[in-house]
Amino acid sequence: MELIESDAVRVQKCCESFELMIDRRCLHQNDTDIEPWTPMFTSETGHDNVQVPAFKFVIGIPECGSRQQWPIYHYPGSQDRLSLLPSGRLRHYISHHENDDVSGTLPVQGKEEHHRYYYEYDLGTYCLDKTRVVQDKKMEAQYAVVCAPEVSPNWNNTDYLIRRLVDPVLHGVAITCFTTVSIIYFVLPQLRDLVGNIISTVTTCLVACQAADLVGIFVEYRNHVSFLIADTVKYVSLLAAFFWLNSMGYYIWRTFRSRNVFLRVTDGRKYCYYSLYAWGSTLTMTLVALFAHFFLDTGNPMSQPSSITQDNVGWLGIAMFFTPVGFTILVNIFFYLTTGQIINRMSTYGRIHHKMKYNFDMFVKLFLVMSLSWLFLLLSWLKFDALVYCHIGANALQAPLILYICVLGQKRVRILLRKTCCYEGCPCTCCRPGPPQEGMDWGEEMMTMNTAHY
Repeated sequence: MELIESDAVRVQKCCESFELMIDRRCLHQNDTDIEPWTPMFTSETGHDNVQVPAFKFVIGIPECGSRQQWPIYHYPGSQDRLSLLPSGRLRHYISHHENDDVSGTLPVQGKEEHHRYYYEYDLGTYCLDKTRVVQDKKMEAQYAVVCAPEVSPNWNNTDYLIRRLVDPVLHGVAITCFTTVSIIYFVLPQLRDLVGNIISTVTTCLVACQAADLVGIFVEYRNHVSFLIADTVKYVSLLAAFFWLNSMGYYIWRTFRSRNVFLRVTDGRKYCYYSLYAWGSTLTMTLVALFAHFFLDTGNPMSQPSSITQDNVGWLGIAMFFTPVGFTILVNIFFYLTTGQIINRMSTYGRIHHKMKYNFDMFVKLFLVMSLSWLFLLLSWLKFDALVYCHIGANALQAPLILYICVLGQKRVRILLRKTCCYEGCPCTCCRPGPPQEGMDWGEEMMTMNTAHY
């Protein structure tokens, strides 16, 4: 009895029938040492080697449109398992710990015993093939490319609300606060001394960090952005912010240690010197981190060439980004302790030292806020929901606190804002400029002493 073509089970294969997927490239099976791939079907209840009348390959990578394409590897010891059902559907199993509740964050169609969730993909939303992975040794594995399912919003799930609604809104508030600080210290001439320029640069870096982190929240739009680029921008901008904060601490420490504060070097030239240190160190560590990610990170189960296509920065690359941040924190602690001792030993000091004392207080507060936020970011990688929520809360408080430390809590800055932005007939009486004061502002005095041209 001849089989009708419609009775054949259609299976979508990533490469041609005579090819295999090696290093995410289709290679002829004669060019590899791997046996040809033949689909093995599994029943709905999990029984292997189910016989089907016939099967037919449909060749090609699935067209996902706006949804992201997601690679899945099934090899001995992996958390993912792929099962091809007799109907031609692909079932993807994901193992989770007993305490994990993924039903609100992942598309789940069913659950088996041992806390193994699964989702099924129809023909056209997946492709299967055979590949080779490198774990402890080279081994054969099943490789699939699937179109990520559309996760319908679950507004009744608290975790979903926090991660997908509250967190993006708080990122927007943080970007607004950082941008406000950066603009104020960049626009007002009296604040454009060296410390003011450093604060403006730090907050600009934090704006870029928040924007890149915001991109990573919406994982379903991967086809429109590159998560690897977003992660790189996030870590680079955060690293640059800490290097600039370290420059600020060094400048204040060096000023208090100097016997003559009336230096001939202008603020503009000193800013160039500190730029060489901050941006040069950031660029150097970025190159080291990217090299470690692409060529040294063995955490990815794929082989060497395939790690270049990894979606996120690996753990070794993250370590290269975050280790310098830890060193800058230790150095800043040294600046805080030694500068505090110098200030306590000073019986009298002039107006320059008086201003630098205020800058030192601002540096200590910025250092404390940024360091705690960075610490909560590290703790959030432990994957405990409570720590993730703490990180979201710390990230939400960081920007308003920096806005208060640099603008709202600085009487001099408030006076300058009223003088610049408000007028006598302003409807809000608290925003009207006060009576003119004698003497020059701190920024004007520093510009005169340093003969800087603005």
